[in-house]
Amino acid sequence: MKVLRTVADVRAWRASVRRVGFVPTMGALHAGHMSLVERAVRETDAAIASIFVNPTQFGPNEDFTAYPRREADDIALLEKHACAAVFLPPVAEIYPPGDATRVTPGPIAAPLEGAARPGHFVGVATVVTKLLAIVRPEIAFFGEKDFQQLRVLQTIARDLHVGAEIVGCPTVREPDGLALSSRNAYLTPEQRRDAAALPRALFAARQLWERGEREPRMLRDRVRELVGSGSVSLEYVSVADPLTLVELDAASETAVISLAARVGRARLIDNVLLGMDVADLR
Repeated sequence: MKVLRTVADVRAWRASVRRVGFVPTMGALHAGHMSLVERAVRETDAAIASIFVNPTQFGPNEDFTAYPRREADDIALLEKHACAAVFLPPVAEIYPPGDATRVTPGPIAAPLEGAARPGHFVGVATVVTKLLAIVRPEIAFFGEKDFQQLRVLQTIARDLHVGAEIVGCPTVREPDGLALSSRNAYLTPEQRRDAAALPRALFAARQLWERGEREPRMLRDRVRELVGSGSVSLEYVSVADPLTLVELDAASETAVISLAARVGRARLIDNVLLGMDVADLR
């Protein structure tokens, strides 16, 4: 596996590969990331991942400094999963001196995480646009767990004609349903047990949906009923249109139920998509 540190390194590697699958990450890799790499390996001629803890998507009181960094372990894991290359740039390679250009996403980035974390999606949109311009993949793979991020990036790819297809992949979960996340490492054993309430609540709301319930208020209330005990502090519950992320106030045949919660020092997000498959999103 090639370890690439500069834009020039990536461009030289890219010149020899016909069809590239790209998996952007912030490292601290887990089985969820590997599911994306495995798809890139299967569906393209060569898979490349990036590992870059992006400073512009963290707020002033967030966990940029504490975010887990395990470069050697991550490289070994990518190599084990047949990744052809990994891009590990220093900050100055992505944001060189004098850098001032930012990508501002539209209304789809305003609610939910956009409201909770002002400036977050400007940072995400900017770094991913830069990475896509550097790597120039045919396909880039992103997890369904970060649903709003997926839809923001699909919208940007469409609007800016970036030339890469942004593909969503199903969330990978622990046996008790908790979505895999690098931030799960912050949880104590007790908090980890409490955090399982998040997927339980989402799955209970999905069961209501499967039994015919379409009223958004009922679905939100079901989630709230089952979350909030122990160390879990619910920040928001949303039932929204899965294409626009506009909050639903009437019955609809498609929806995404999203939540964010604090569990100890970890901030966790999760969702369930109803009435359609993540593969149908473009």
